[in-house]
Amino acid sequence: MTMLRSAGVALLAMWALSAAAGQVRVAVAANMAAPMQKIAGDFARATGHEASIALGSTGKFHVQIRSGAPFEVLLAADDETPARLEREGLGVPGTRFTYATGRLVLWSADPAAVDPQGQVLSRPPAGKLAIADPKLAPYGAAAVQAMTRLGVLQAWQPNIVQGENIGQAFQFAATGAAPLAFVALAQVMADGRIAKGSAWIVPARLHSPLRQDAIVLKPGQANPAAAALMNYLKSDAARATLRGYGYEF
Repeated sequence: MTMLRSAGVALLAMWALSAAAGQVRVAVAANMAAPMQKIAGDFARATGHEASIALGSTGKFHVQIRSGAPFEVLLAADDETPARLEREGLGVPGTRFTYATGRLVLWSADPAAVDPQGQVLSRPPAGKLAIADPKLAPYGAAAVQAMTRLGVLQAWQPNIVQGENIGQAFQFAATGAAPLAFVALAQVMADGRIAKGSAWIVPARLHSPLRQDAIVLKPGQANPAAAALMNYLKSDAARATLRGYGYEF
């Protein structure tokens, strides 16, 4: 009887979780692709809610949201876009917060191409250098700032190729189309170390801080799954995942 009662309680708990489960549509900055896949899985197991993820550039998401795209939460690559959406009446006041601070890295798929001090940028350019579109992607803007402050932008300008977002910039380098790329540390780090290739982590003093904010958008205002995701992003479990990909707080 006790075993039957315990099984019944477990089934009731599972049914309650299933009945309360919902879905939240999330626009996610491309630099968050890998960690967000893990966070979404952990979030589903912890809450029963599903996060439906779309990846892209923060600037493009801003345009889509203003045009009526039904995203319910935005995980941006900056703090300016969520603040702007709130001012424009498209974000829910009081929901915006910084969920992580990112790091920019110069990366190559070639294990010997990038030295630990980034001196490769001071040598005459050889081959293409990929960055995300600085007009759409905060990591692309940070790359331009870093090269400007290092005094190498003019020399490298003819060799720069732009991806629409940081994911495309990474693909240029990963496939060999560009020997070098400025990407997010999260794209090349796993379990607290550079997983492949060679990299130079760009000193934070060379560019504006890559504070990444999240905000609930108007379509998600009454969605419990949206509120649950925002709470989960503040949890120790989510932050542990983000730290493993090089994000700071």
